[in-house]
Amino acid sequence: MSEDIRINDRNNEVEFEREDVTPRSFFIFFISLALGCVLVYFILRGMYSYLDAYENRHQPPPRPLVQQANPDTRAVMPAEITKFPEPRLESNERLEIKDFRLQEENTLHSYGWVDQQAGVLHIPIDRAMQMLAQRGLPTRPQAGAVPPSDVNTARQAARRSDTSG
Repeated sequence: MSEDIRINDRNNEVEFEREDVTPRSFFIFFISLALGCVLVYFILRGMYSYLDAYENRHQPPPRPLVQQANPDTRAVMPAEITKFPEPRLESNERLEIKDFRLQEENTLHSYGWVDQQAGVLHIPIDRAMQMLAQRGLPTRPQAGAVPPSDVNTARQAARRSDTSG
């Protein structure tokens, strides 16, 4: 059995193909790819700096009655942002969306007036779901039946939603 397994013997019939990619050509390709990327970077950087200088040279002259501290009309100072009409671009996206979501959560989970003169208010979602489960969805009256008056319907709804006693 030890004669069948020979570790040091080589099979002369098994070799790799000579037509495959050599490591030298592999490295030459990736080095030329890296050099090409660096070359494209510097070409684009030069092109953008030229276009920026061209744009700065061809800016329209400011109006004579407008006093400007900064001659670059594309730069906007933080104090000037409030002069722009709504909607404005977001300066700090994460902070603004956090504040917006906090405000929405407070509205969704609190009581408050939507229109006090019309008697419209908003209630928390959980409470609205409880009231809907107690009262059910509104239905249309059957054909030929006399519809209930709005005043009696409102009184009945107020009695059902009264949880004080």
